[in-house]
Amino acid sequence: MNAISLFGTINHNRRRFLSTAAMTVAAAQLGMLNPANAESATAKPATVPAIKPGTNTSFTNLKQVDAGLLDVGYAEAGPTEGPAVILLHGWPYDIHSYVDVAPLLASAGYRVIVPYSRGYGTTRFLSSETMRNAQQSAVALDIIALMNALKIQKAIFAGFDWGARTADVMATLWPERCKAIVSVGGYLISSPESNQAPWPPEPAFLFWYQYYFATPVGKAGYAKYLDQFNKFIWHQASPKWNFDDATYDRTAASFNNPDHVDIVMHDYRWRLGLADGERKYDDLER
Repeated sequence: MNAISLFGTINHNRRRFLSTAAMTVAAAQLGMLNPANAESATAKPATVPAIKPGTNTSFTNLKQVDAGLLDVGYAEAGPTEGPAVILLHGWPYDIHSYVDVAPLLASAGYRVIVPYSRGYGTTRFLSSETMRNAQQSAVALDIIALMNALKIQKAIFAGFDWGARTADVMATLWPERCKAIVSVGGYLISSPESNQAPWPPEPAFLFWYQYYFATPVGKAGYAKYLDQFNKFIWHQASPKWNFDDATYDRTAASFNNPDHVDIVMHDYRWRLGLADGERKYDDLER
């Protein structure tokens, strides 16, 4: 893999959470092809109903499946025979980022899968001996394992933040498993080496939490003030998003995962070359 710099062009919107309304636009783009003609680039646009953000507050079909290293928790909607769409969340968010989008896609005939990433919600490591590793190739392999477990050969991927990076990695390493991707407002494929380049003051300021997480006190602080920390990130990343406590609390429940803090710390420390990954992924990171 040719490393692509994580921080090519950084602006204030780069870490901005995609609100439900914005993700509905992305979903509408996915829904433009009629499932019966999904392979045809000349298919006429389908009519996609508008969904007011906040219309839905929960998923009706939550499941678990053993996949690779994990027992994966995921939401599913739509017909099982429909073209698969896998929606990937970022940090500090969860599957509820897509709670309005999933039924929209399901109504258009897609099979929608929304997994909790490792370290979130009901997803658990199958073994206590497995390294709590969040390097990009390991997280992307989780999705390959999930697809295999669900007998999905090819899917459309959409993601933001960490989920966007995973979609990018999927398209790069396993293009035969990707029908299309929507990668929005997220990190690009990177390497610890490329991330050693110094940042100008403004982008460095925007990524202040990465410096904080690089220290032992940062890990302790995140664990101790988890709720306040992540709610602050929501406000900082999306200053015009007037979410209520109920919206935040639905997602915050997924941070109670026993591996959440370790996964978050490893992700940011690995990016900066301050934590090792696993040698078995070396060939995928090149």
